[in-house]
Amino acid sequence: MKLNVFLSPVIVDELYFTGKTTVVIDVLRATSTIITAITNGAKEIVPVASVEFAVKVSGGMFGGQTLLGGERNTKKIEGFALGNSPFEYSKEVVDGKSIVFYTTNGTKAIAKAKYSENLFICSFSNITAVTNHLISLNTDLEIICSGRNNFLALEDTVCAGMLVSKLQKNLGDIIINDSAKAALILYEKYNSDILSVLQSSDHGEILIKNGFEKDIEYCSKTDVSDTVPFYSNGVLKKLKNS
Repeated sequence: MKLNVFLSPVIVDELYFTGKTTVVIDVLRATSTIITAITNGAKEIVPVASVEFAVKVSGGMFGGQTLLGGERNTKKIEGFALGNSPFEYSKEVVDGKSIVFYTTNGTKAIAKAKYSENLFICSFSNITAVTNHLISLNTDLEIICSGRNNFLALEDTVCAGMLVSKLQKNLGDIIINDSAKAALILYEKYNSDILSVLQSSDHGEILIKNGFEKDIEYCSKTDVSDTVPFYSNGVLKKLKNS
């Protein structure tokens, strides 16, 4: 296996991902929230790259069965039913619903990788389930860290490092690029206290200032879900047998 990590989606063109197997990570909070929503019974998540497109897409879907969710600069968008806190996506709220979803960083990264043959969503919360599925595929892999405003995000990089570490332990020698090596070094440095990584990151500090400390605690938990969201035909759904 050859494995590449991208520390920000801005680094690479979307056509690069054509035909590839890709994993998108946005720990705080998009991929953590997507995993939570699908675990709690959401029919599908429709990730979009702009607020305007979110509103347009939702208008063409079945009223009452569609929710607009997401954030811009950590805050819920005016007119949206939901923000980007995983606690908002309870079974009572999302079960059976389609959710059109926009976030400042995460959904843009997903859109960047839309031409991938296989596209999966990962966070600490489902990392072992994602690892196991990638092992079963045994293909070359691209890992996109969503980052924050086109810069490196420590929490995404450490999560990518954890994924690299788990794949190495199960597959033995794999060829990794320099960014993957850097992610692995950061994971090995910080793996004993993931919560502190999230709290001290740039994004984590902003979330704490905005009252989302419980979100950070939630997003730091490992393997609370075996759901692997899979992108196909413009939507994210639960991968069968996950």
